[in-house]
Amino acid sequence: MSRPLAHDTSPEIEERQVAAWREMPAAQKAALITALTSAAREMALAGVRQRYPAASEREHFLRLAILTLGPDLARQAYPDIEHLDAE
Repeated sequence: MSRPLAHDTSPEIEERQVAAWREMPAAQKAALITALTSAAREMALAGVRQRYPAASEREHFLRLAILTLGPDLARQAYPDIEHLDAE
C-alpha cells in the first residue's frame, strides 16, 4: 500500500484525484502547475511585504529572491542584495 499524498483526504477521494490527474491533458497539467506556482509566489511575496512594510518594491523582490533561490544564489544573481541589512 502506498503512502497517502495528504493525511486529511480519504483514500477513495485521493484515488479519484490521482485518476483525474492521469487523464488530464499535458497542457491542462501545465496550466495548473503554472497557476499553483504563481499562487505560491504571491503568498511568499505577501509575507515579505508584511514583514517589511516600509521596504521598496525592489527590496521586496530581492528578499523574495533570497527565499526562493537561497542566499548564495540570490547574491550571485542580484549583487545589490548586499545592501540589505542582515536578518
